[in-house]
Amino acid sequence: MFVIMEAIDPVISEYLDKTCDAESPLLQRINRETHLRETMPHMLSGHYQGRVLSLLSKLKQPKKILEIGTFTGYATLCLAEGLSKDGILHTIDINEELFDRVNGYFQDSPYFHQIKYHIGPALDIIPTLPKDFDLVFIDADKANNLNYFEMCLEHTEPGAFILIDNVLWKGKVFKEATDKQTLQIVEFNEKIAQDDRVEKLILPIRDGLFVCRKK
Repeated sequence: MFVIMEAIDPVISEYLDKTCDAESPLLQRINRETHLRETMPHMLSGHYQGRVLSLLSKLKQPKKILEIGTFTGYATLCLAEGLSKDGILHTIDINEELFDRVNGYFQDSPYFHQIKYHIGPALDIIPTLPKDFDLVFIDADKANNLNYFEMCLEHTEPGAFILIDNVLWKGKVFKEATDKQTLQIVEFNEKIAQDDRVEKLILPIRDGLFVCRKK
């Protein structure tokens, strides 16, 4: 039996939410407005995974974070909680229509002056950014996961964390894969599992979070 947050008993999910730190009022607002206004609100990291991202960031205390896939900015602000005092977070998204609302959320946060919000194709933007990120979160178009991963390896130093979301793909990776997206994720997971440039494991929370540490 696989255990991802969408699949486990709602009672357990509610218990996990209650026993981790609470969402800030701003994160609660983003969560609520995303579910009210977006057609695919499930793309939001959500309360429990948000606390996981926050804790990993705080453990790392990064000076430079790269996020690929901003959506409505929930995970961005969770990651920003661990930034060092003079740290910077670069976040990239392709959806220009969300810019004003998401930038407004950032403005309402304590981290506004530490967040650089980029709109455009990530594969074009990443080469223009610094090459010493110590924490990366990949949560964008899954077809490019491997391209993002390789590019991020070039932009990080040993010891950096690279996190990749949705690697269990609603449990489809455990089954006989037939659709293209699932096959792409299975192939990506297999390549990372064999990659000796990183230490790695999958945390089976929500839709699966690959946690890699560059050697």
